[in-house]
Amino acid sequence: MDKSKRSFLKSKRSFRRRLPPIESGDRIDYRNMSLISRFISEQGKILSRRVNRLTLKQQRLITIAIKQARILSLLPFLNNEKQFERTESTARTRTTGLRTRKK
Repeated sequence: MDKSKRSFLKSKRSFRRRLPPIESGDRIDYRNMSLISRFISEQGKILSRRVNRLTLKQQRLITIAIKQARILSLLPFLNNEKQFERTESTARTRTTGLRTRKK
């Protein structure tokens, strides 16, 4: 066999099938915080379906549950406390440096 033809052959690697992130017994609900928190990034964003390895129906239910939990104040809308502290300190320095007009 030529080397050029060998590159097109699929390699037969063994791979371990990933377990689904949601078990059949898990109920997707806004009160199930241990389940919901697995599908939120550190910044508080909802992770995509490709990252979560969920079906379309599961992703829709997770999204609805996360939004309901946010509305009921079980989850924060944003999770960026460090960024907020930084912007708050810069806002103070800007307000103290105001100049007054001389007439």
